Amino acid sequence: MAELNYHEQVKRNNIEKLRQMEKSLPAFCTIFFRGIADRVSARTMVAYAYDLQIFFNYMNENVIQPKADVLSDIRLDALEQIGKFDLENFLDYLSYYTGADGVEHTNDERGKARKLSAIKSLFNYFYEAELIKSNPATIIHMPKIHEKNIIRLDPDEVAKLLDVVENGSAQESKHQKKFHDRTVVRDLCLLTLLLGTGIRVSECVGLNLEDVDFDNGAIRIIRKGGNEARVYFGEEVEETLSEYMAQRKEVMTLSGHESALFLSIQNRRITVRAVENLVKKYASQVTTLKKITPHKLRSTYGTSLYRESNDIYLVATVLGHKDVNTTRKHYASIDEEQRRKAAKYVKLRKE
Repeated sequence: MAELNYHEQVKRNNIEKLRQMEKSLPAFCTIFFRGIADRVSARTMVAYAYDLQIFFNYMNENVIQPKADVLSDIRLDALEQIGKFDLENFLDYLSYYTGADGVEHTNDERGKARKLSAIKSLFNYFYEAELIKSNPATIIHMPKIHEKNIIRLDPDEVAKLLDVVENGSAQESKHQKKFHDRTVVRDLCLLTLLLGTGIRVSECVGLNLEDVDFDNGAIRIIRKGGNEARVYFGEEVEETLSEYMAQRKEVMTLSGHESALFLSIQNRRITVRAVENLVKKYASQVTTLKKITPHKLRSTYGTSLYRESNDIYLVATVLGHKDVNTTRKHYASIDEEQRRKAAKYVKLRKE
């Protein structure tokens, strides 16, 4: 079986998932998804499909008349029955509700904003196509997003984390130590790469053997949106990559995973979920107060780079942020630290 490009396979999986979800949504949603397919990713459309499913379940129960037996029977003209207050009531409903699966759900302002984004996109599409006469979504404001503290590892915690990865834990059982010995070279390389380059976990698991360029000290990655980029690494990353690559080239992989750089225990391309679990396992041995994920390792790298360079544009470029304001928002707290230090520099009276 020929090996599929990782990113193309992810895209294909999302397209298949979307097509399955479309079957339980109003038929006009399929027209909507085809209309925006060239502007948003397949992953985003799947997220929209989840959110629209919740939206139409609510509207079918509380607003649309006559009520449809199943969501797929809802007609496009039903959108004309939905007004400003209906949308505001829906946002309030999202704060806490019990889903069709009997599971209780809550949404903060970020969850509400994501769902409202899907709704606005749907209404805008059909209003611009002149298939509906009004667009109440345009007069609904996005929820105010309160900034969260950026969680990151301190320098001493980074050192402890890598020590735990390299040496294991004293509390390990014999079985755990045996498992650790099998994966230590891979795990150390993987976490050192995340901490030393700031790449996303999806970019990491998508790496192939041929993407590593030791001559130029760089890796080739596929960014969000499908753009290719080169990210450069330092000596610490190079050292762990060299050791892992030597081991990796001796492994016989499962068919279809021959090019994958990072492999699971089953000798197939490692998954995002597996990396998330790996990071959680090691980080929990370093700090119990911080919930560390691969994205938090990315924030840790961005923080370190900004502290060393004091160049927000460099951080934005390396992290692949399209808008430097996104970067500035995430690392503004470091500027605050610098301003606090300024208060100590000037002495009004000599001691």
